[in-house]
Amino acid sequence: MIPAPQLSVNDRAQTVAAALEAKQGENISILDVAPIAALIERFVIVSGSNSRQVVALVDSVLDAMRDLDGSKPMIEGRDDATWVLLDYGDVVVHVFLRETRAYYDLDQLWADALPVLVQA
Repeated sequence: MIPAPQLSVNDRAQTVAAALEAKQGENISILDVAPIAALIERFVIVSGSNSRQVVALVDSVLDAMRDLDGSKPMIEGRDDATWVLLDYGDVVVHVFLRETRAYYDLDQLWADALPVLVQA
């Protein structure tokens, strides 16, 4: 039996972005944080307009990554649905309520990271 090819971190991040796009996630960004963060290679950041959409975005990512390679992340913040973090190890997904994203402004906090073109 030939083992399945290992997916690149970019493929995994783009899969996340496509899942977010499918649920009308707002302002999707992928940041290459590998040069400035230990252990993490990509952040994917997205906004939802309300808590129901935040949950729908999270569910879409969970389904897409499970279908892609069986990944199961560590999850923080799902009950609150204002900032949900999905930690896949090399890819960390931040799903924000629009107002919460503006308040914490991770895009500015990680401004030294390299932006990655979203292909979704």
